[in-house]
Amino acid sequence: MKRYILHFLPITLLCCLGSLQAQDEAVFSHYNINPVLINPAAAGFDDVHQILFNARAQWTSFPDAPKTVGVQYNGPIGNVFGFGIGVTTESAARMTRFRARMNSGFRFNVGDNAKLAAGFAFEFHQMSIGNNIFGQDLYEIGDDIVESAVNGRNEFDASVGVFGRFGEDQNTFGGFTFINMVRSRLDDIVVSGQSGNTIFSHYVFLAGHNFTFDGADFSLEPSVMFRQVLDAPFQADFNVKAGFLEDRVVAGLSYRTMGVIGVLLGGELRFGNQSGPVDDRSAVNLFYTFDLSTQEFQQFTSGSHEITLAFGFNRRNQRR
Repeated sequence: MKRYILHFLPITLLCCLGSLQAQDEAVFSHYNINPVLINPAAAGFDDVHQILFNARAQWTSFPDAPKTVGVQYNGPIGNVFGFGIGVTTESAARMTRFRARMNSGFRFNVGDNAKLAAGFAFEFHQMSIGNNIFGQDLYEIGDDIVESAVNGRNEFDASVGVFGRFGEDQNTFGGFTFINMVRSRLDDIVVSGQSGNTIFSHYVFLAGHNFTFDGADFSLEPSVMFRQVLDAPFQADFNVKAGFLEDRVVAGLSYRTMGVIGVLLGGELRFGNQSGPVDDRSAVNLFYTFDLSTQEFQQFTSGSHEITLAFGFNRRNQRR
């Protein structure tokens, strides 16, 4: 049985181009640490210039399993604007995809206990299949979908989002992002009357609260995320993250409704001045997550691995 699955995995992945195309909205699981991964409004939200490196290996030990690598920058522009730019590459079986993304956000205070931001993201996608697909036994001559993908297929997409922190210490956070706003409408044009998509059919919702315990140097942050992306089933994640030593050490657990349990470990190394009216603090963060499926599929793989390396640089002025 294992040999059969391994043999047909590359063809199965190619037959699921639509599902893989949607996977980029959820490929990284470190969104509860870096919300900008799923919400453009989070760009520059915390007045920090940040460079993120992300890498994820899905279903390791499976041949031609999905692998994703990305790098992006986001930070503040003045006192109200945020900006971000990044690129991501993904490979799965014979398929590769390149994505370029630009985020922009506008943030503002609401009273003394709330900070909100609205953002927009524009994306460019290029998907292609290697020429060696023609040598596969299951390839059929004249397959227009496969043959057109060999030369590359370009697409554009867009998303809008809102993000905010609330409370006296702004320990409560939440955001809502409408995604696939261009591709969902194009699908309706191509397949008129069948999908029923609108520009608000696909979304990502994130909410959580950070509980701090005075004198214990310990914090606990539960969060939830719901997402409905193009060509993929509804998914819900339930997370809990614990911070120690002023969040210099982080550990967490998550459960995904598709039957996946994730374990998070991470740490932060801080530099510079961390007190006084001027915050000139810099930090290096490293996070690692291991995902383990509770389904029978797990017997054919050694799980999924994700790593994030982040460099943060605070602005040299009074924080708002």
